[in-house]
Amino acid sequence: MQNSKTKIEQYHLHKEHPRKLQFELYDLNTYRKKSGDLAAVPHSHSYYQIIWFFNEGGTHAVDFKKYDVKKNTVLFVTKDQVHAFDENEEVQGWLIHFNESFFKHTDIDMFLKFNIFHMLEKPCYTIDENSVTVASTYISLIQNELQERDRFGYEDIIRFLLKAFLIQLERIHRSDASKPIQLNSLYERQFFEFKELVELHFKDGLSVGEYANFMNVSPKTLSTLTNAIVGKSPSQIIAQRTILEAKRLVRFTTLQINEIAFRLGFEDASYFVKYFKRHIGQSPKSYRQSRFT
Repeated sequence: MQNSKTKIEQYHLHKEHPRKLQFELYDLNTYRKKSGDLAAVPHSHSYYQIIWFFNEGGTHAVDFKKYDVKKNTVLFVTKDQVHAFDENEEVQGWLIHFNESFFKHTDIDMFLKFNIFHMLEKPCYTIDENSVTVASTYISLIQNELQERDRFGYEDIIRFLLKAFLIQLERIHRSDASKPIQLNSLYERQFFEFKELVELHFKDGLSVGEYANFMNVSPKTLSTLTNAIVGKSPSQIIAQRTILEAKRLVRFTTLQINEIAFRLGFEDASYFVKYFKRHIGQSPKSYRQSRFT
């Protein structure tokens, strides 16, 4: 019998100490050994995480897939995403944690957040030797700043170095993936605003009209901009986020289906089952059982 698990375990960074630097850099091997079995159990974070594996070997689970770890694989884990290490504690590399508050919500921050950390179909890729050299330089400079935290502007320097590090990695992604979203028009900025609102309210059952009101635009304008940016309607984007959370709760907890429905804002559990089946092609119960087959 499976142990009762009513929630996905979530970890936080300096939640009780908001005045601390909302960024940490760890040696992956040291951190992995310290975390022990807990890191191999599916869990999530309220912060962003970058894992840089130096060596080939093993796998890493992100949401509903396992990815083979290649030499110099870099993995991006966004807030609330469920992931787990394998049982190998001898991994080598770097681990970066930072809270959203560490970014200042400038254009580049939003760009990095919604490109690098929202590639749900490809959360990791390998970097070549030239990129390793450049990325390692940024890591060394960050280490240098962390060693002397009383220096003027050290937090800003770390923030700028992190952004430069991410931009360098995004250049690699651009070379082997579809064109990422840019921030060069009003529509794109509004699209990011909509995505932020969906993250905040997808459990509240808001209508497209209510989201549009939050943004001070008409539902027609909202529909036009989402179709222009990602080729999807606002309702499709809302449903996509709702179903992602539903899949996580079905797969990684032992909550009853009616409890999951309630947590996601569905008043009628039977409607939730139909909704899930329409989007996934199987019932929640069948989807849950499939992880054991």
